[in-house]
Amino acid sequence: MSTILSTRNQIRTLKAEYDRLRQGKESLLTLIDESELPENVFNSNAIENSTLTLKETEKILMDEKVSRSVPVREVFEAKNLAAVMEYIKSQSIRPELSRDFILNLHRMLIGNINDQIAGRYRRSGEYVRVGTYIAPEPEQVEVRMAELLIRFSSDFETYFVDKIARFHLDFEAIHPFCDGNGRIGRVLINYQMLRLGLPMLTIRDKEKEIYYAAFKEYRDTKKAKMMEKIITQALTESLHKRLAYLRGETILPLADYARTHRKSINTLLNAARRQTIPAFREKGVWKIGKKTVI
Repeated sequence: MSTILSTRNQIRTLKAEYDRLRQGKESLLTLIDESELPENVFNSNAIENSTLTLKETEKILMDEKVSRSVPVREVFEAKNLAAVMEYIKSQSIRPELSRDFILNLHRMLIGNINDQIAGRYRRSGEYVRVGTYIAPEPEQVEVRMAELLIRFSSDFETYFVDKIARFHLDFEAIHPFCDGNGRIGRVLINYQMLRLGLPMLTIRDKEKEIYYAAFKEYRDTKKAKMMEKIITQALTESLHKRLAYLRGETILPLADYARTHRKSINTLLNAARRQTIPAFREKGVWKIGKKTVI
């Protein structure tokens, strides 16, 4: 099942306004990206069971001292992932995904953590599993990844969100690396968005149960409905945030909006999660434009 027409139309409308308003305001968008970087790094690492908090991640990325003793590995995981995210944004002319490009991202991510496996696919004898799922044997990785890249680059008909969602599901099913598959997979989602002129999005640790369930759905049924929904909602939220700033709106917490407009906060939070209102999160707090009419 592919993304429904009403959602496609919503994204098309938001993208058109985003393209129109962003002209001459690239510096503002850069500031938004920079402010989101720690949150994006925190969430992606937390999905992989990092113990760092958002505040600790922020301090590490600013080279500030953290109050507790943090594992060196987690420090490198935060800094390396931030470097990878900044790197994909820095590509003024973004090439199509390729084997070498993906391996380079992995080298950047795992460097100084485990140089023995950084920048290469799994080799003979290197098996991995996620929960009860055992990834294909290492001898299949090279061929499967090549097929995945060809399939993605040659598909000009599938709606872009559905195409990206299925790529992510297939990439994680292959699990081409000994370590870092989830983080690289989420980086690739954002790289694919950037290539389309869209902003980066965040898949959040608080929603990882739904995220994991999407992989199970795909393994059991070969359907990508849940992952498509996760990506469309995250993209819509990212566009809503940027449009609020590009319009110059006064932004306030959704709870304050609810009090001011005598609305049920629970109703608004449910609508925000479904992205049926133009709300977005900053450091986990739902916010909205002050003059938004609901």
